[in-house]
Amino acid sequence: MLGQDHPLNRLIEELKKIPGIGAKTAQRIAFYLIGLPQEESDSLANAIKEAKRKTFYCSICNSITHIDPCYHCSDEGRDDRLMCIVEEPYNISSIEKTGVFNGRYHVLLGVLSPLKGVGPDELKTEKLIKRVKEGNFKEIIIATNPTVEGEATALYLAKILKSFNVKLTRLAMGLPVGSDIDFADQVTIKKALEGRTELKD
Repeated sequence: MLGQDHPLNRLIEELKKIPGIGAKTAQRIAFYLIGLPQEESDSLANAIKEAKRKTFYCSICNSITHIDPCYHCSDEGRDDRLMCIVEEPYNISSIEKTGVFNGRYHVLLGVLSPLKGVGPDELKTEKLIKRVKEGNFKEIIIATNPTVEGEATALYLAKILKSFNVKLTRLAMGLPVGSDIDFADQVTIKKALEGRTELKD
């Protein structure tokens, strides 16, 4: 057992704040980090500091980037008629790996979650509405996770975007309900993209 004032305790507590990291995993990671040579632990600490200092949200799509606009927004080879809405920046890489989607992205940076105090007002959609209004999108894929919050967010987005002359689709349910896009394999995501369904109000 570690004493209350043990320096490792703070590291474990900080690691536990990472989504998906429980107490035991945090403890294992902490002991692993402490066992690293000083040079390697310094390199890791510096990489975290540099990533934090040099990355920010894209002014167009909200993805995390080190250039503005981000790579996906500045890529002229992408289809301007297609938009894929995701919850978080890391969802983009999961979709990109399938090689199926070549349109634009929009990151919500969250979902509707009344229990966490995130309602329609907190889910900043002004930028999204402005993009749809000013763009030439023919189809918008709502790729929120198949969770209660993700489904509620998809229905809300369908409601606020229905007035625009654009086809609204949802990923097919090849994705397991209650899961996260980031944990799905590429084949599952690919099938979900290919079998997406139109959202009706």
